[in-house]
Amino acid sequence: MSDILVDTNVLVYSFDPRDLQKQERAQEVFVELASAGKVVLSVQCLTEFFRTVRWRLPNPLSSERALLEVMRFAAVCKVFDLTYYVVLQACQASTSYQMSIWDALIWAVARVNDIPFVLTEDAEHDSLLDGVRFLNPFHSDFNLSMLQATQ
Repeated sequence: MSDILVDTNVLVYSFDPRDLQKQERAQEVFVELASAGKVVLSVQCLTEFFRTVRWRLPNPLSSERALLEVMRFAAVCKVFDLTYYVVLQACQASTSYQMSIWDALIWAVARVNDIPFVLTEDAEHDSLLDGVRFLNPFHSDFNLSMLQATQ
């Protein structure tokens, strides 16, 4: 199985009790992939996660708990930086493909680092953009075996 970049929304759903089905699915997928050592994150995902679980959830995490979770993610996942080259790629993709800069940054981190998959609900399920496939783990057609397609 290839490495998979997990977007912020999947991480946040693990802590969001408003949709128990998504919460359970996010936890299940993350544990399975992390156990296999296949989860990749961007520093952007860590910062967005911290912000969201601190201030956007109905029962926000304490700053200490949010920091602990960020540290836990960083300990079990490969974390890629946002480099100048990644930012340039993202700016070009944002313009060319009418993506938000935030989604384009996620795509660019995956593309620059040869990560074939991004798990997110922020893109059309099973869409392909310049070698990066977007998969929505909450979509009815999603199956973890889809991540083995490029082995």
